[in-house]
Amino acid sequence: MKIFTNKIKFVDILFRKICGLVSLTLIILTIFLIYVMIKYSMPSIQKFGLNFLSDTNWDPVTEKFGALPFIYGTIVSSLLALIIAVPLSLGIAIYLSEIAPLWVRKPLSFLVELLAAIPSVIYGMWGIFVLAPLLKNYVQPFLSKFFGFLPIFSGDYYGVGLMASGIILSIMIIPTISSVSRDVFLSVPDSLREAAMALGATQWETIKISVLKYAKTGVIGAIILGLGRALGETMAVTMVIGNKPEISASLFAPSYTMASVIANEFTEATSDLYIATLIEIGLCLFVVTFLLNIIARLLVLSISSKLKGVTKE
Repeated sequence: MKIFTNKIKFVDILFRKICGLVSLTLIILTIFLIYVMIKYSMPSIQKFGLNFLSDTNWDPVTEKFGALPFIYGTIVSSLLALIIAVPLSLGIAIYLSEIAPLWVRKPLSFLVELLAAIPSVIYGMWGIFVLAPLLKNYVQPFLSKFFGFLPIFSGDYYGVGLMASGIILSIMIIPTISSVSRDVFLSVPDSLREAAMALGATQWETIKISVLKYAKTGVIGAIILGLGRALGETMAVTMVIGNKPEISASLFAPSYTMASVIANEFTEATSDLYIATLIEIGLCLFVVTFLLNIIARLLVLSISSKLKGVTKE
């Protein structure tokens, strides 16, 4: 019996060691990835310094590089995607967790999550052949005619540009935000809903007071996860954003993102400085998305711990 017990302990210890080694390997790979990007982007870092982040000039012929147009395009397209996706995602999550009949929830949840499985190049093709002509022929002329006095709706319209990329990104991040938000809503204790109903609250008031207010931290985490996905998206955005390294206040104008410029120009880079500059852009993008994912995970863990504490009580 003692030999059998010792064998079980040995297996448990071995299992813990293997799991710890795997986790350590992932950490080492992440650190190594950061080290490699810093090493190979060092020529660009040494030559341009912090001015690289604020310079708008991008001229591979004279080797004068600035990342601000790509940072601008990345931020604006991602924020536009959030503006469109967050209300839709929260509406989907609320319906699936609080309103929909049980027989509707599973198939509808599957269809929403199926959007995440569609390759980004398919979204890009749909954007080129369907979304861009629709924007150019109907949506953008309407916005220009009635709201052209606003800088964001002024100028010529081509179909492709910041608006098209923002819409594509919003469709791509809806499954992420809605799925995480739905899980957070379902984790809210039923006692909170029952207490609100017992006080005479309507269904909407119950959702507003008991669900949304309690789960706001988890919803913020879901939004940050969606933002991380939008910041790093490459192929679909590259196909519809226009790929022009300029800063414009108009959403109709073509633009560029950090991921797009790497995908488009890395194979065309002919000098060491050009390559180092693209790697530095990748380093900036990696740091931003890495920090956003850490913040999102911490927020989700925070709301989960809070919900577990209430459930135990």
